[in-house]
Amino acid sequence: MQTSLLKQTVDLVINSRYPEMDKETRDIFESLLIPQHIQKGEIFMNEGEICKDIYFVGKGMLRQYYYKEGKDITEHFSYEGCFLMAIESTIWQKPNYLFAEALEDAIVYKVSFNEFMRLTQGHWGINLFYRKVLEYSLMVSQQKAYEWRFNSANEKYHLLFQRHPEVIKRAPLIHIASYLNITPETLSRVRATAF
Repeated sequence: MQTSLLKQTVDLVINSRYPEMDKETRDIFESLLIPQHIQKGEIFMNEGEICKDIYFVGKGMLRQYYYKEGKDITEHFSYEGCFLMAIESTIWQKPNYLFAEALEDAIVYKVSFNEFMRLTQGHWGINLFYRKVLEYSLMVSQQKAYEWRFNSANEKYHLLFQRHPEVIKRAPLIHIASYLNITPETLSRVRATAF
């Protein structure tokens, strides 16, 4: 079971960013990953820590969040086949401003960022995969910044539903509302009139 979940996770993650990666490089990537079980409600990344690992989600849903003016704001959701990292903290090795929490019992596979970087120097396929992960993160970040600035609550909800229906199905409404930068009351109204 564990081996098949690991292989399935590797395929989901790689196929979403770099499906052309050959089997030998996939096997090298897979050999780096260390399983970690996280229980629902567990915080496994804390504000103020320096993040040294990248996580790939095999099972479960997780969220990254921060506090602003005493409010808990969801920054990102991750579920099967997604990766999770505190990119600024990991790359620059500076204290993190995010927390990461399991919304469900989860199995993630982590890799040391330093080990991953060492491999990017000797394996073109791993290097290209890393570049595609960064490109994707940048595009999603810019897209979100634009859409959250200019789209209505209805438009934001519909885009989330189209792109990530798993979030709509599985995440608590309070976290979806904070992710969309709307109040829970507005989210209730949007959901009542959706579709």
